[in-house]
Amino acid sequence: MPIDGLQARVLNHIAQVYPDINARELSARLIATMGLYEKHSEPEQYKNHWDEEDIAVITYGNTFTRKNETPLDTLYNFLSAYLKDSINIVHLLPFFPYSSDDGFAVLDYTLVNDACGDWDDIVHIANEFKLMSDLVINHCSGRSRWFEQLKAGEAPGKDYFYCVDPNANLSNVIRPRTSPLLREVSTPEGSVHVWCTFSHDQPDLNFENPEVLLEFVNIIRLYLERGIKIFRLDAIAFLWKEVGTNCINLPQTHEIVRLLRTLIEYHTPDAIIITETNIPNRENLAYFGNANEAHIIYNFPLPPLLLNMLLTGSSHYFKNWLMSMPPAMMGTTYLNFIASHDGIGLRPVEGLLNEEEITELVATMESFGGEISWRALDDGKNKPYEINITLYDALKGTIENGVDQWQQERFICAHTIMLALEGLPAFYIHSLFATENDYDKFKNTNNKRAINRHDWQCDELEALLNTENHHSAVFTRLKKLITIRKNQAAFHPNATQFTLHLGDTVCAFWRQSLNRNQSIFALNNVTDEKQEITLTNINLIEMDDWVDLISNVKLQQGQETLVLEPYQSVWLSN
Repeated sequence: MPIDGLQARVLNHIAQVYPDINARELSARLIATMGLYEKHSEPEQYKNHWDEEDIAVITYGNTFTRKNETPLDTLYNFLSAYLKDSINIVHLLPFFPYSSDDGFAVLDYTLVNDACGDWDDIVHIANEFKLMSDLVINHCSGRSRWFEQLKAGEAPGKDYFYCVDPNANLSNVIRPRTSPLLREVSTPEGSVHVWCTFSHDQPDLNFENPEVLLEFVNIIRLYLERGIKIFRLDAIAFLWKEVGTNCINLPQTHEIVRLLRTLIEYHTPDAIIITETNIPNRENLAYFGNANEAHIIYNFPLPPLLLNMLLTGSSHYFKNWLMSMPPAMMGTTYLNFIASHDGIGLRPVEGLLNEEEITELVATMESFGGEISWRALDDGKNKPYEINITLYDALKGTIENGVDQWQQERFICAHTIMLALEGLPAFYIHSLFATENDYDKFKNTNNKRAINRHDWQCDELEALLNTENHHSAVFTRLKKLITIRKNQAAFHPNATQFTLHLGDTVCAFWRQSLNRNQSIFALNNVTDEKQEITLTNINLIEMDDWVDLISNVKLQQGQETLVLEPYQSVWLSN
């Protein structure tokens, strides 16, 4: 018999999402599909499944290639040789067979793309690292078996997609793209209009049908049995639709996240859910729930605000946002990233940056070789949605002066800030090597995001990392920062954080360990000029010995000021 506590939770979730169906029957099927037949312990609430030693890397399975190796095997070998001492979490972007969008139009959720490897390769990585996988849950491929069944009028796929009357009022729907929302599809019963949030090759699944939910619970169990411990719920905010609403962040979506968390935690107590919600900040924060939804949420405002700060030389907007961010409850935290396989999203800074700031930022990114992706508004106009550029090229200069000599220092400063902030840091693999814009891949694919998705010949990359150039310099410096961070209790993802006020030219904040034994003052010059800091302004305890962890330079007794070079960061620790 299923566990009483589990059954009660599942029944409650179902009642919120599917009030008109037999909750007991669906509950039993969900529990059985998850394989929860025997007594399982109640998941411990408010437990942190992470500490200061956890560092993630984000990568595609085929980012590295080498002759006579599967790309996944090459990835494993590279991580083991160069990053085993630095990172312990691997976010492996969709590794399934796909038809478009670099993996996010999934053909079959149960298979590994044979161009990358097989399940043995996935398990191999999962045995050595904490493995994060995408659960592409909002949509699948327009060439998938399910969609072919829809076109043929065959079960179960014919009932798996969200279809609406094309004459329905959809003016309130929030879109992340400019493509038409509906795709007309011929079936034996006539034409249907399928909802496509992202592209016509990515039709949205219909979670009003509980059979779709059951399919994904079965997929989740498969992944857990293959060693995947962290689930990134891709585009989860769009999951539930209701004509007449904005069709984003609806209550049923939040409840389904809570339901999936319940099932996952009972199966694997230390498994983690991360929600991918590239939306305004307040809406993003709601995915913590009451510490019963996502364990971790993406810190989506961080990339554009950090970029804006370093390109303007002013921490004004960044500090305002930092002060507004609530400390995460125990058992939850933020995923801090400043670059990813996607572009730098602009929706998260709506209400945080004014339109003039966004316009200037967009124009500067275009002047640095970036591309801009757009989304459609309900008035028919388009608005910038994300910036497509490598982070290294994004930081090659400033808004005021253009390209300058401070690119590498600015880039290192950005990552030093990310590593010090409350939350769990995640490095996009290309940031570790300071990869530049890949214009050839962009032109060949006609996909703006491809500019930041370079494919490395592993032998070529290793040669670069073993010679003197900006790739090896950045790699060495970032690894050093990671090593320092991993040994500081004050950098625990849930350690206390307070914003310091030292003027707009310095981004400064204080971290204190959970046991209050260690304090770190993170001071970052975000300008291309020297900045002098009066030490009495940061209330250093005089009887303590203070040292900059990065340079290993101690403050002298009675020292009154500290001079920061352009884009220099210090971590003052007692």
